[in-house]
Amino acid sequence: MMTREQYIELHKDLFWYTPVDKKANISDNLLVETILNDGTLDDYKLLLQVLGAQRVAEVFFAAKGRQKQNYYPEIHHFFSLLLSKYVH
Repeated sequence: MMTREQYIELHKDLFWYTPVDKKANISDNLLVETILNDGTLDDYKLLLQVLGAQRVAEVFFAAKGRQKQNYYPEIHHFFSLLLSKYVH
């Protein structure tokens, strides 16, 4: 099983703006948001294995106000439906 750190390293190109020494401190909120917005469905499936489906859903549905607006509208709609059906 892949660790969180290995997962971030595998997707380091999506976190190009984060200094190398700060990548280990990427929050679950930023990780989920970045992968859902800019990753592929395969990246999402791997994220579910690394963080767990329940944790991904918790982070996603906990986003309120400005955090929620960080998701592209079509991405938010799609994952709202998907996570509601299969995780909640």
